[in-house]
Amino acid sequence: MSMHLERPWLSTTGKRKGKKKWASAEQKRQSEQLDADWEKLKAKYVTKNIPMDKSKSYAPPRNPRLDETRHIASLDTGVTGAVNVRKPMQYTGDKIVGIGTMHKSNAVPIFTDQEAKDISAMRR
Repeated sequence: MSMHLERPWLSTTGKRKGKKKWASAEQKRQSEQLDADWEKLKAKYVTKNIPMDKSKSYAPPRNPRLDETRHIASLDTGVTGAVNVRKPMQYTGDKIVGIGTMHKSNAVPIFTDQEAKDISAMRR
């Protein structure tokens, strides 16, 4: 987006390298010798491009242990779902009269009618 505002040193164009210059003729000879040796080594390990026979389909190797245990049925526990459903939590006692809001969304348990009156009379 802001590449047009940058200076030329951030440009990706014009980054061609010039001719390779050698410090001496000896270094040039060594480099050329290394390149030639590398090409010989690569030629030694070249794999031939043999076209694959497409008529034969791939069949994975057979596993004798799998063939032996294929007939064993898995254990039926009678549970249809993967997880038991948790029952919803519900208050069943008689100590709490209700729930009041003291400030913003702060839920406060109310135990007596007097507490309910006090909370409703508070300034908001």
